[in-house]
Amino acid sequence: MKTLFKPLMAIITIMVAALQAQAAEKIYVYNWTEYLPESAIEEFTQKTGIEVVYTTYDSNETMYAKLKLIKSDGYDVAVPSTYFVAKMGREGMLTKLNHTLLPNMKNLDPELLNKEYDPHNNYSIPYMWGSTGIAVNTDEIPKEQVTSWQDLWKPEFKGKLLLQDDLREVFHMALRIKGFSGNTTNPKEIEQAYLLLKDLMPNVLLFNSDSPRLPFLAGEVSIGMMWNGEAWMARQENPAIQYVYPKEGASFWVDSFVIPKGARNPKGAHAFINFMMKPEVAKTCVEEYGYPTPVKPALALLAPEISSNRTIFPESKVIKQGEFQNDVGPAIEIYQQYWEKLRTSN
Repeated sequence: MKTLFKPLMAIITIMVAALQAQAAEKIYVYNWTEYLPESAIEEFTQKTGIEVVYTTYDSNETMYAKLKLIKSDGYDVAVPSTYFVAKMGREGMLTKLNHTLLPNMKNLDPELLNKEYDPHNNYSIPYMWGSTGIAVNTDEIPKEQVTSWQDLWKPEFKGKLLLQDDLREVFHMALRIKGFSGNTTNPKEIEQAYLLLKDLMPNVLLFNSDSPRLPFLAGEVSIGMMWNGEAWMARQENPAIQYVYPKEGASFWVDSFVIPKGARNPKGAHAFINFMMKPEVAKTCVEEYGYPTPVKPALALLAPEISSNRTIFPESKVIKQGEFQNDVGPAIEIYQQYWEKLRTSN
């Protein structure tokens, strides 16, 4: 028996090692719906041998709640928006990045690095950025009649309006109408925004942050809030759908790659994030989804009709007129309370 024991243990050890190696050749990516080209995933696997297990969500809140519950063997890469990076980092939910494993950071626009929500980019790498403005079906509503967030309150839009299912974006709209910052932490200002939004509720048909272009394409709605990339994709199917940057200022945001605590394969996660910063890959992302990329060399690879498209790439004065989302800290609980009241009253 002793003579058989050592060879048997050696075989078992080899089998375990093989299984572990096989497991290490996967990464688990958790991302927004319709936000990463399948061709990019296939190319990454082809070049690295690492399989991507891909899962999607439709809101930051859904992503956050799920990651909050996972302590080990979780996702390797997630893509939170601006202020959720700060929140998750503050709560110890993120792994500090090893920048030596991310040489393609040299391709990133410095203007989108070292932001307030993540100084020195210790936890996040910008993936794509964009805006939230107003989409209008100009077959139904003349574009010149819609220039402002305030226009969404017009009585003729009763029961016809789409809003993003995102409390910060919806409150941004009302706060800017009131002349306040979309990042305010002042309870009285948040309350004023809530009262204004209450008056809007009769106009609201639905909330959607999964694929908000689809109700437009289906003819369910003709006006509402939308991300610029969704508006760009919608217009590929229906040229009448136009995107408006409201005069009070659009909401701007950055979606970033992070490695959650409890990741199964942090090294593979770094390889994936680094791959996504390649100019050719970033170019494909812009072409497929209509959002601007922080990868500067990718811009020269784009066709002129894309690189000059103002829905995708707004002019600098439009960006200055708007406001990038920041973390509001404990004030998010105030927003959340008013958001729940708003949704239950609809």
